Amino acid sequence: MESEQLFHRGYYRNSYNSIRSASSDEELLDGAGAIMDFQTSEDDTLLDGDTAVGTHYTMTNGGSINSATHLLDLLDEPIPGVGTYDDFHTIDWVREKCKDRERHRRINSKKKESAWEMTKSLYDAWSGWLVVTLTGLASGALAGLIDIAADWMTDLKEGICLSALWYNHEQCCWGSNETTFEERDKCPQWKTWAELIIGQAEGPGSYIMNYIMYIFWALSFAFLAVSLVKVFAPYACGSGIPEIKTILSGFIIRGYLGKWTLMIKTITLVLAVASGLSLGKEGPLVHVACCCGNIFSYLFPKYSTNEAKKREVLSAASAAGVSVAFGAPIGGVLFSLEEVSYYFPLKTLWRSFFAALVAAFVLRSINPFGNSRLVLFYVEYHTPWYLFELFPFILLGVFGGLWGAFFIRANIAWCRRRKSTKFGKYPVLEVIIVAAITAVIAFPNPYTRLNTSELIKELFTDCGPLESSSLCDYRNDMNASKIVDDIPDRPAGVGVYSAIWQLCLALIFKIIMTVFTFGIKVPSGLFIPSMAIGAIAGRIVGIAVEQLAYYHHDWFIFKEWCEVGADCITPGLYAMVGAAACLGGVTRMTVSLVVIVFELTGGLEYIVPLMAAVMTSKWVGDAFGREGIYEAHIRLNGYPFLDAKEEFTHTTLAADVMRPRRSDPPLAVLTQDNMTVDDIENMINETSYNGFPVIMSKESQRLVGFALRRDLTIAIESARKKQEGIVGSSRVCFAQHTPSLPAESPRPLKLRSILDMSPFTVTDHTPMEIVVDIFRKLGLRQCLVTHNGRLLGIITKKDILRHMAQTANQDPASIMFN
Repeated sequence: MESEQLFHRGYYRNSYNSIRSASSDEELLDGAGAIMDFQTSEDDTLLDGDTAVGTHYTMTNGGSINSATHLLDLLDEPIPGVGTYDDFHTIDWVREKCKDRERHRRINSKKKESAWEMTKSLYDAWSGWLVVTLTGLASGALAGLIDIAADWMTDLKEGICLSALWYNHEQCCWGSNETTFEERDKCPQWKTWAELIIGQAEGPGSYIMNYIMYIFWALSFAFLAVSLVKVFAPYACGSGIPEIKTILSGFIIRGYLGKWTLMIKTITLVLAVASGLSLGKEGPLVHVACCCGNIFSYLFPKYSTNEAKKREVLSAASAAGVSVAFGAPIGGVLFSLEEVSYYFPLKTLWRSFFAALVAAFVLRSINPFGNSRLVLFYVEYHTPWYLFELFPFILLGVFGGLWGAFFIRANIAWCRRRKSTKFGKYPVLEVIIVAAITAVIAFPNPYTRLNTSELIKELFTDCGPLESSSLCDYRNDMNASKIVDDIPDRPAGVGVYSAIWQLCLALIFKIIMTVFTFGIKVPSGLFIPSMAIGAIAGRIVGIAVEQLAYYHHDWFIFKEWCEVGADCITPGLYAMVGAAACLGGVTRMTVSLVVIVFELTGGLEYIVPLMAAVMTSKWVGDAFGREGIYEAHIRLNGYPFLDAKEEFTHTTLAADVMRPRRSDPPLAVLTQDNMTVDDIENMINETSYNGFPVIMSKESQRLVGFALRRDLTIAIESARKKQEGIVGSSRVCFAQHTPSLPAESPRPLKLRSILDMSPFTVTDHTPMEIVVDIFRKLGLRQCLVTHNGRLLGIITKKDILRHMAQTANQDPASIMFN
């Protein structure tokens, strides 16, 4: 009974939250007025038990529920829009949790009344598993569709299959009897554009025609992608992971996970990948999966009417997205836990695991790459690694950390310049220019002309007897008696040295173009370009170590392991470690990244090299700045996101940060029984604050509670319509007992029922280190500052973010809250 009363009190207090909103959740008044932010508090992460709810909602309503005023009777009536939020608002986690408990309690109390009620109870209990199952099915199906379409359109830049137009290059030559081992990609069914247009397969004319058609298709795909995004779904651009992290922390971005965004992102992701831009589809696949989760959650009232419960589905959906992106179900769950989720209870872990399993099963059934694997670049190595190889692995980790630090700074600087200059007003032109430069430079180099996933596959693959790549052009030992799986280390041939020079040029090209590509107005992931950069660097280092071991096998570091004729160095393994290091340097992921990469390779033997490289890249990257690329973009876009990973060690006090400052006008407050309806309406009209502290009197400044702007406005309007005698001169009373008034006075308006009697408060001497920790762990949007019970000021989440920027020697005014 006690918990039920707590629910009613909290629920009635917030019953009109979504009807009327003067401004966004974190609205601030800068300039002449004080910078204030009066909101309800959101409890994101830790308030999961009944104790927390009771702690936050210990308010009284002037007696029992039945003894409240007529206004409370009005509040009993269902009002459209109650429990919903406006765009760019932050959810109230405690209220959502209370609503869910009341719904669950109501269903449990009725389930024994009839078979129908029991059926509804079972449906409600299983709806969580149903929604993640549907999300996994849709994510796997869309990922397979995107993979197949992207492969076909990528090959369309080079030619077409005349026997079956829907086949890509590899599929076209599968059934041909005229292919040779050396030229397995050439068959009469596949025609290049030069053969179709000018009838020449070789020669300079053929090369120029293929070059022109490559650029034409690349520009066409890029233009179509950016046009669709601009016209139909502006939210479909970019990676989507920074916004999903913000949404999972409780922020509302309407339309970001809607059906239009899903449809346009799916189509334009195929076009963007096929255009040859330096981007990947793995990050956007997380956005696509979260769109599926959001859409399916509307089929179940348990999730459609509760924003906190919906975020549990989105956490599971992000795990499914990584599962199909990399073929790594366990890595997907860990990615959701480590990187994107703000609130991750145990049942969400189980459902995330199940969603990732279903998505991976569907993708495996579709088999988009024809290799019975979930990813294109799945590899298996058979050679163990040796202790001395830890040194080059750690060097690759250092390179990954340096690349990550450079990329974050360069990309954020370019994105900030795009926001602040006229160049950002022409997104279509920017995409066309970037696509044109990419296509013109990429075509002459076979490693940049390749689809990035194909490039990673080639770099990961070890040189076996059946490999015809120039990376495997070693001088063979004529004394070898037979072909075996483990070919011994051999001296590099001309093709290997030529490939190394081409890879060095490809590395420089990828580094520069990725900086300018990530952030343009097409779907653009960062996982694959970062992995490609690391794989190129790793393969070059691997070949160098291999040749060093071959020519100097008598050195003490090689003598114990690398005998003459032994296969002790695997260059493909170095490519894999380099890819993990560079991706870790950019995103600062650790555990989930190692699990994703070892799921790619199908072996547990290489976990130690991966861990060494990933941790080194994180340490080196953190030495230049602790933010990963997603946190940096969240800060650039001005989302109200407090990163739990960031430490605050400065010795300031709450009094140093709170508003109003000495030069600001005094705090806008209400008194508990000395104001009229006109006074409150004038204060609402003259300010844009979202709430007001209620004090006993101007003289005492003793804090009574906190009243929301929306609740005040709607309560007054409702009272004017439903209660007789409420006029502008009516006294407004927030106290439990109405003060004695003259007989001729108009009827007073009692608003204690909308008052939050337990706003979160700290004293003026509370260290900011503790205040920041409280904001993070309770998900607060503001707290009041008191001294001996007297109200002094307020601290908002934006005050916290500005103060943290200031202590980091950044300009607080440069933080743009959009």
